[in-house]
Amino acid sequence: MKLFFASDLHGSLPATEKVLAEYQKSGAETLVILGDVLNHGPRNPVPQGYNPPAVAELLNQYADQIIAVRGNCDSEVDQMLLSFPMMMDYAWVMLPSGQRLFLTHGHLYNASKRPPLREGDLIAHGHTHIPVAELNDGQYIFNPGSITFPRNGFAASYGLLEDNHLSVVTFDGEILAKTLIA
Repeated sequence: MKLFFASDLHGSLPATEKVLAEYQKSGAETLVILGDVLNHGPRNPVPQGYNPPAVAELLNQYADQIIAVRGNCDSEVDQMLLSFPMMMDYAWVMLPSGQRLFLTHGHLYNASKRPPLREGDLIAHGHTHIPVAELNDGQYIFNPGSITFPRNGFAASYGLLEDNHLSVVTFDGEILAKTLIA
């Protein structure tokens, strides 16, 4: 199983085109979107190529391959443009290993405020726009960073879960964070 993670698109068409091209090249079966899909939000500037209807149209072509959760900038009006559900604050995915993967945006649950997780479970979230892939207190914390508004000097990035490895990767192929899932 190979999962491709993207977060914090914020309605940027060029960023969405870039991430979908990388998703197609990756060979992943599922695109996991960790919120803030169409709207840039009041605290962010208007992103380059801001075009939420075109982003929705492009993502809808992959609707049967997407698992998405709602971010703090996502609304019911946004959902009206999308052909895949994204209004849940979280989703659970069972991994073949028996570990549970908790997907959320990060504004409600995150590395500091986790839901009830067992030892070895994973939480994947965006929101901070800062890449992370690490084992912390017996649980795996994963943040693919941001495609549109990377922070703390990091480059735009996405995430992969493949062969028991969590990786955060830039579009130039640089690995920003990586951890082995035991």
